[in-house]
Amino acid sequence: MSFPELSGFNILANPTGPICNLNCTYCYYLEKEKIYPGTSSFKMTEQTLEVFTRKYIHEQPGPEVTFVWQGGEPSLLGLEYYKKALQFQQKYGSGKRIHNSFQTNGVLLNEEWCLFFKEHDFLIGISIDGPKELHDKYRLDKGGHGTFSKVMAAIELLKKHQVKFNTLTVINNINCDHPLEVYRFLKQIGSQYLQFIPIVEQVAEGVLPEGVVLLSPDYAGKTTLAPWSVSPLKFGKFLVAIFNEWVKKDVGRYFVQIFDATLANEAGVSPGICVFSERCGNALAVEHNGDLYSCDHYVYPEYKLGNIHSTSLKKVLLSDEQRQFGLNKYDSLPRQCKECDVYSYCKGECPKNRFLVSRTNEGGLNYLCEGYKLFFRHAKPYMKYMNNELLHQRSPAHVMNLKR
Repeated sequence: MSFPELSGFNILANPTGPICNLNCTYCYYLEKEKIYPGTSSFKMTEQTLEVFTRKYIHEQPGPEVTFVWQGGEPSLLGLEYYKKALQFQQKYGSGKRIHNSFQTNGVLLNEEWCLFFKEHDFLIGISIDGPKELHDKYRLDKGGHGTFSKVMAAIELLKKHQVKFNTLTVINNINCDHPLEVYRFLKQIGSQYLQFIPIVEQVAEGVLPEGVVLLSPDYAGKTTLAPWSVSPLKFGKFLVAIFNEWVKKDVGRYFVQIFDATLANEAGVSPGICVFSERCGNALAVEHNGDLYSCDHYVYPEYKLGNIHSTSLKKVLLSDEQRQFGLNKYDSLPRQCKECDVYSYCKGECPKNRFLVSRTNEGGLNYLCEGYKLFFRHAKPYMKYMNNELLHQRSPAHVMNLKR
């Protein structure tokens, strides 16, 4: 499979770098600060922000551009910073339709933030891991206190001002045992668009010289699994339990990212998420100083592609290094994956999780393989039914009658 000259691409912006007002136990990004020793300010300057905005808009081949603001915690920069960002977007817009997505822990959101989001049609991704006892297990502030009440206050403000939002729920070794409690809670608080993100991290046996504990996917030394990582089989059962309720009464009312992606792959169209695509490489990350990396999960020195001040995005995206990064998503899979009966849904998932060995002793097997096989095999007949309804121009929600 060859790459086109330059297709649409996305850049996830980390304008605060790894700096955050929380200290979530499982966060893999906080220690990225060690990649930039001696840095006194992790804030994307207005100069870098302007260069990023201009290049991202002008080099995007399509008519639409989506800015995704993440971190760290992007709200730490204050509201005036994003007003300036919108000024730059207007200045360099070139007639393109521009969208903004803002991924936040919600702790700093207030009336003013929500009025701004509503006025400028921001889509907010807010992190919440379930009811209080599940959320507060790992999502802690700098003083070690739970953040549930502050996140819920933010969600109520978003709803009050009719700001579009979706929920990002990290599935860990604790909340994986409570699938329906988590799912029903998210529906109860008004989330119609749900993302379930399995947390899988390897920890070095001993701190590395750079002071880093969490590891690059390519690390060849001895590792152990971080204790908060979700069990593959439990993750699969988590998805199956929620799917069974969703397919019975929630199709067309609530939208679960992995379910939508699975149906898209069944229909032979883009799943809309890189982990379930055959190739990757068109979703870069830009750090506070303009450094460009292959992917948000690969912000490591060996995956740095250049700096936005000194290179074009087209050059980076079409570089041999980034092309190979994208091709490796399929090429590095073991034969066991390529011949799997649910490969068409899974596509090997994210390369960062591929650190197991296959039955034939090939490397590159995804840690979550067992769970994904359980879920995709369970969902397959329903996905085929829904796709058939789409092919006949009928609503896939008819599957709920089948399930009943």
